[in-house]
Amino acid sequence: MKVIRTIAELKQALRTKRREAWSLGTEGSVGFVPTMGFLHEGHASLLKRAREENEIAVLSIFVNPTQFGPNEDFERYPRNEEKDLSVAADAGVDFVFMPPVQEMYPGKSSTTVSVAGVTDRLCGASRPGHFDGVATVVSKLFHIVEPDRAYFGMKDAQQVAVIETMVRDLNLNVEIVPCPTVREPDGLALSSRNVYLSEEHRKEALVLSQALALSDRWLAAEGGRVEALTRRITDYIQSSPSADIDYVEVLSYPSLTEPKEGEHNELDKGLLIALAVRFGQTRLIDNRLIPYGEIQ
Repeated sequence: MKVIRTIAELKQALRTKRREAWSLGTEGSVGFVPTMGFLHEGHASLLKRAREENEIAVLSIFVNPTQFGPNEDFERYPRNEEKDLSVAADAGVDFVFMPPVQEMYPGKSSTTVSVAGVTDRLCGASRPGHFDGVATVVSKLFHIVEPDRAYFGMKDAQQVAVIETMVRDLNLNVEIVPCPTVREPDGLALSSRNVYLSEEHRKEALVLSQALALSDRWLAAEGGRVEALTRRITDYIQSSPSADIDYVEVLSYPSLTEPKEGEHNELDKGLLIALAVRFGQTRLIDNRLIPYGEIQ
């Protein structure tokens, strides 16, 4: 495994690796996992899948300043380079791209990528500019790495929807591979922000996964009425004393539009139940996608 910190060196290393694969009569496919580091088992699952499905596996670790708002936790965002490199090595990664900020943004940038529509709701509503930062840095990384496949966890379903929309609209030559959310044994979705939870808040946060697990049963009991399902989920989460709800929404995915009874966009796959809740100072997100074919 090689750690690389400049764009030029990564491009050269990938060219060399691909040529080696081609000389052996293989396609030299590249699987890419972009992250902000502080890796956990959720990231490891993406890396292992990238390793299994491609000949070359690339990980990027870059805490992207352009996706943080003025009052958000860029400086406080957890970092652990030594652990990250250990996780990457265990997963069989070939190249770890760890550029400094000045490498990715060497001067004042005049160009951003903005994805309309899917960024208007959920986290996009309370974090203006966040997804412009995400789309811009992922676009830059795609042009640098030129992957055949890129792997993203469905825990941040809105981010996956934004990236899929960007790739489709700009005809980018990469396959986006959404991967299931990885959870703790008790159901809590793995997140780099879980380290901020107190012991009591950690216990209370289980209401998120519990509500999601009950959602299909509640949806059936309410005759498929989205508004009634939203009320049930909200009431359940509010039973936790510390829960401060940012949003509870049920939307068609990946368009992230309000579902219309008995019809949906042909590109939509199902109903996304999306949650954002604060426990103390820690904001957690979680979601569940119920395919349209499974809705009773």
